[in-house]
Amino acid sequence: MATTRLTQARIKALRPRKTVRDIRDADLRGFGVRLYPTGRKCFFVHSQHEGRRVWKIVGDAASLSVEDARIRARSMLAADRNGVHASSERILFEEVAEEVFRRYGRNWKPDTLRVNRGYFANQILPWFRGRPIAGVTTADVRAWFTSLHGTPVAADRSAPVLSVIMAQAETYGYRPEGSNPCKAIRRYRRKGRERFLSTEEVRKLGEALSHHDENAWMHASIIRLLLLTGCRTSEIVTLRWREYRDGHLHLEDSKAGPRMVWLCTSARAILDLQPRTSCWVFPSTWTSKSVSMSSVGGFWRNLRSEAGLQDVRLHDLRHTFASIAIMTGENVLTVGRLLGHNDPGTTLKYSHITSDAAVEAARAMGPVLAGVTP
Repeated sequence: MATTRLTQARIKALRPRKTVRDIRDADLRGFGVRLYPTGRKCFFVHSQHEGRRVWKIVGDAASLSVEDARIRARSMLAADRNGVHASSERILFEEVAEEVFRRYGRNWKPDTLRVNRGYFANQILPWFRGRPIAGVTTADVRAWFTSLHGTPVAADRSAPVLSVIMAQAETYGYRPEGSNPCKAIRRYRRKGRERFLSTEEVRKLGEALSHHDENAWMHASIIRLLLLTGCRTSEIVTLRWREYRDGHLHLEDSKAGPRMVWLCTSARAILDLQPRTSCWVFPSTWTSKSVSMSSVGGFWRNLRSEAGLQDVRLHDLRHTFASIAIMTGENVLTVGRLLGHNDPGTTLKYSHITSDAAVEAARAMGPVLAGVTP
């Protein structure tokens, strides 16, 4: 094992090899830096305790300076000599989780952060509270996941949150690299909730919409655009006029990030009929913001009852858009681009799809959904 006086420059100059490499510090016995084949570098301490060797992570070299790491390592080594176990092995799960939400949470949108905190508080924390983060095993995670079998949706949505916490615990130096205990967890198989409207059901919906063109024209326009664009409800409800240009939507903050939505003639006709009295395409009557999601949801519940479609959700209009696109001959890749999917593997497949193909697919939606346009 190599020994040298560790400095910031020397650590930065270290280059990965095919195997893990440890470099000991010449100034502080038991302190060193570990270099992984992936290029990751973490500080560690190595000592003897009660007749056994103890190896502990001090912190990640990417976020901790060598001087700060040496100070922390000196305290950890002293604690081991005195029989005190206040090291990274004893750092509690909830402490690391809060650090993850504080540091990594900025990568999530506000609504996603709020939902993830909810799953953490209700499904994750009660099970793992008080456990050392370094001691959580795959068996522990499997037992937790099994305990949630009665609420499979909550289990499936909580698992990625726990996985992020464990992955970041590795990044922050609280767990060894590659030790994420969530990797082997397989989600519950649930009956698909996708609901697709038939041509007859689209016709019924169109008839119901026509009865609201005067008393609720704004909400009726929103529903029509959801059918004609395949957009998420929030993308249409919060649409700004500056995002509608050159005959298409240029969404600045969709779930998948900024993206363009190609519009058919029928969709453009709906937008062109909206009065421009606000920065919002669909402004609220009572506030300076856009019309509320709750009011659209209330309108939809009444509308679907009128059309005899009580089991249809707003999100099912997005599924319907996709099914009609496929039925009219569009391939899955083009439909994926129209919907703005954000799966990395799917996005890679989209790379060779041209904008013209997406435009032609969007144009094909209008004639099929003509029955629900003004």
